[in-house]
Amino acid sequence: MHGLSFDIAHLLAGSLVVVSFLELYQDRLLALIHIYAVHALVLTLSVAWQAFIHDAPHLYITALIALAFKAVAIPIGLRRIIIRLGIHREIDNVVGVGLAMLTGIGLVALSMVVMLRVTAEADPLAREDLAFALSVVLLGLLMMVTRRNAVSQVIGFMSLENGLVLAATGAKGMPLVVEISVAFSVLIAFIVIGIFLFRIRERFDTVDIQALDRFRGERR
Repeated sequence: MHGLSFDIAHLLAGSLVVVSFLELYQDRLLALIHIYAVHALVLTLSVAWQAFIHDAPHLYITALIALAFKAVAIPIGLRRIIIRLGIHREIDNVVGVGLAMLTGIGLVALSMVVMLRVTAEADPLAREDLAFALSVVLLGLLMMVTRRNAVSQVIGFMSLENGLVLAATGAKGMPLVVEISVAFSVLIAFIVIGIFLFRIRERFDTVDIQALDRFRGERR
């Protein structure tokens, strides 16, 4: 059973990295939101499996929170926001998709090398999860710095946060009060971001970061 448990946990955590690459590759906002929903769904399955194999009932609550807020509520809210703002179009990138993907592959390789060496004495299952979690965090950060659209940067931030949740659950979980606090903090941040996007759109008629820099008198 331990071998099967390891394989399934490995598959789910690895799938989260694959979906992160799909986010990095996607260049349309609506499709990016749908892929983020899949990202959150895979995280839900991974956390639920960790709850099962570690016999940690509180992680089921974490999985339920991820499903309700990350996989359902936030994607639906983002979809409505971009439709109301009229910005469901292609996403402008700072670098080409090919270069971004190659950089992402390098970051994943770096994560594996660093994390597996640092956690050499840890449980094998925790080592793999932490390596995958660091990969998801770095890919989310990469998406934030290679996209010019504010909405796609928000999705990059939330994907990064999914990696942090995966790391916490892979390391035998974190206190339930912390998980609930983080979940509601993300929800509040999402609401605030939505309000700011509406105000930015009303004021400047765009949410493109490069265009906003031109309004400020700066050019890249």
